Parts: sequence; structure tokens; C-alpha cells
Amino acid sequence: MHAAIILFGGFFLLMLAGVPIAASLGLAGTLVITVKSLGIMAVPTNVYAGIAKYPLLAIPMFVLAGAIFDRSGVASRLLRFTTAIIGQGRGALAAITILVAMIIGGISGSGPACTAAVGGVMLGAMIRAGYPAGFAASVAAAAGSTDILIPPSVAFIIYSVLVPSATVPALFVAGIGPGILACITLIIAAVLLSRYHGFGASQGNEPRPAFWKSFKEAFWALMAPVLILGGMRTGWFTPTEAAVMAVFYGLIVGFFIYRSLTLRDIGELLVQSAETSAVILIVVGLASVFAWASSTIGIVDPIAKGLVALGGGETGVIVLLMVFLVIVGMFLDGISIFLIFTPLFVPVAETFHWDLVWFGVLITYNVALGQFTPPMAVNLMVSCRISGASMESTVRWDIWLLLSMFTGLLLIIAFPSVVIWLPKVLGFM
Repeated sequence: MHAAIILFGGFFLLMLAGVPIAASLGLAGTLVITVKSLGIMAVPTNVYAGIAKYPLLAIPMFVLAGAIFDRSGVASRLLRFTTAIIGQGRGALAAITILVAMIIGGISGSGPACTAAVGGVMLGAMIRAGYPAGFAASVAAAAGSTDILIPPSVAFIIYSVLVPSATVPALFVAGIGPGILACITLIIAAVLLSRYHGFGASQGNEPRPAFWKSFKEAFWALMAPVLILGGMRTGWFTPTEAAVMAVFYGLIVGFFIYRSLTLRDIGELLVQSAETSAVILIVVGLASVFAWASSTIGIVDPIAKGLVALGGGETGVIVLLMVFLVIVGMFLDGISIFLIFTPLFVPVAETFHWDLVWFGVLITYNVALGQFTPPMAVNLMVSCRISGASMESTVRWDIWLLLSMFTGLLLIIAFPSVVIWLPKVLGFM
């Protein structure tokens, strides 16, 4: 117990003192290793072991693929296509923002990256159409959060590394249903709010873009998720190889079809993607020290047994875990949540014989909610920076979007088939 207090107490004290989360995880783990005389060489060993895993190779590739498609002008083409389907009027732009984010989620794999890509195109359009900046920022942030549920997802890759029995292809396919469900709940809330307040009414008389023309322009962007999932389903390539294929596909589309990329762009994209990937992998490596320390001092089993002993059966425990994750998601980023809490919660899931693919999707759904829940709200920070809205101005709108998306979480808990039906049908489980 003494070591557990040092580990978690040290982590939260460092984080509250303003130390970056990655450093807080590494320093807290190193402190316990030193105090318990576990051998200081365990620190570099676990940093290396944490990132020297084949599935993690997909992360820099998917980050680069998302950046290439963003720079290629995919979002603007998808905007015209979805506008051709939905039309104009009250709430139309809000619904289009969410749909475009869902499609880009099949390319990017990162919530903040998706928010930036969609927000760069949609936020200005929404504000010009009469939507308040706070509302527009909330919708873009919520839309971007669905990105980690739609394959490919960096979050699913990290969960699969931590829980090898839940394979990346199974998780990718399992996220499709919940991702679509989350989008539907957000669209309902955004459209109802828009209609009630009259947002976008001035666009009602504007003509729709031509359907077939906009479809032809967006076709190559729409084919990217099909290539990634279809290639894995047919066995043409592994998830890691699919990430490399996504990069090459994006380069072909950008250079030869859309002709919107230059060699100078590629240099900038490589630097940008390397920086983003480095941040993710530094967190993974230093969190591995934290995870090894917690496992070695033996605090995982007592916590798991304590949660089970609280009573309330399966329903009580799952509700407790979900509420806890929603609260934690207000303060920690998604990768840290996975790396800190997955080793603690998976033994609880195994005690109740919960499907670990379903459980991984539940955790990811909670992380998605945390991405636009203040005060951390990484997606909301991105959309507020683009739109110029203050974080405070988003709260009155954000809460309705959170509640609507939370109903999707309750449906997934009540009906696990929403998650596991498609992977079973396609033979991934």
C-alpha cells in the first residue's frame, strides 16, 4: 500500500505541478523502482520494451496518412459531397461537420488531428452561416472525438498491444458500429439545438452542389477506408502494412489525382508527423515504466479484487468503471488512460468473463467522451483555437452533445452485439 501511494500520489502531484504527463508517469515509476530497490536498469529496459512492439509501427504511418489526406484537400471535397446529400438549412452544416469527421476518421486515427482537419474547413463556414462560435467549436470537437472509434484508430492499436488477445483487425471492425452510433446521437443533438435556436436558417435557399460531380471529386477519399479495411479482411496485408498502404494511397491521390501536393509539402508533413508520433511514443515508453512498477509491486490484483468486492454485480461494476473513466477523461489524455488503467481493469473484465474486444471499445468510447469534456478536452482546445471561441462559451452547448453521445455508451453496455456482431460475421472473432 505504501508503494501504491508513492506511485499514484507521485504521479498526480507531478501532473498538478504542471509536469508533462509523460514525464510524470516516468518519474513516478522511477521513484517507486528506486524506493523498492527493484533495479534502476529496469527504467531504460522498460522504456525500450514499451515501444519495441510491431503493432506500434502503424502509429507513425497512420498519423502521416492522415496528414497527407488533410493537406490534399480531402475535407473540402467531402464537405461538398455531404452537402449534396443533406442540403442546406437549419442544422445542416452541423450534421455535415459530424458526417465529414466520421469519414475522415477512416483515414486519420487521431481525434485532435481529425478536429483540426474538419474544423479548418467547417468552423469558418458555420460561423459565417450564423452559428455561434461556441456552438460550432463544440460540434467540431465532438465530431472529431468519433475518430478514435472509426478504424483505423491509434487508441485501438495501443489497447491491442496491452491486451494481445484483442487483435487489431477485430477492434477496428468492432469500432464501426459504435462509431456510427456515436455520430447518429451527435447529429440528433446538433440538429435539434440548431432548429430550436434557428442556426443556419439563412442558408435555406442556397442551392445544393451537384451530386454526381461532388461524388466524383470525393470518390478517392471515400475509397481510403475501404482500402484499409478491405485489405485486412481479404488478408492482403496486416494492420501495420495497411498503414503503409494508406500513406502510398494518399501520396498517389495527392500528387496524381487531386494534384494538390508538392515536394515541399511532403517535407513539412514528414516533420509534422514525426513530431506527433514522437509525442505518442514517448508517452507509451515512459508509461511502460509506470505500468511495470505497478505490476511488480503487486497493486493490480488487490485493486481488481476490491472493485469486484464492491458489490452490485456486473452492472454495478461496469457502471462504476464507466463513471470513473468519464471523470478521469476530464483530466488525462486518452493514451495515458489506456496505459495506466487498462492493466488495472482487464483483470476485472476477465473475472466477469466480459469479451475483451467489447471492453476495449467501451474504454475507447469513454476516452472519446473525454476528448471534448472540459477542462482537458484536447479536441475542444483545437476547435476553440481555430474558431476563436473561448472554452467557457462552449459549455452550454457541449453538455448537450456529451449527454447525447453518452446515451450511445449506455446502448453499447446494454446491447454488446452492437460491438461484437460485425467482427464475428467477418470472421475476426
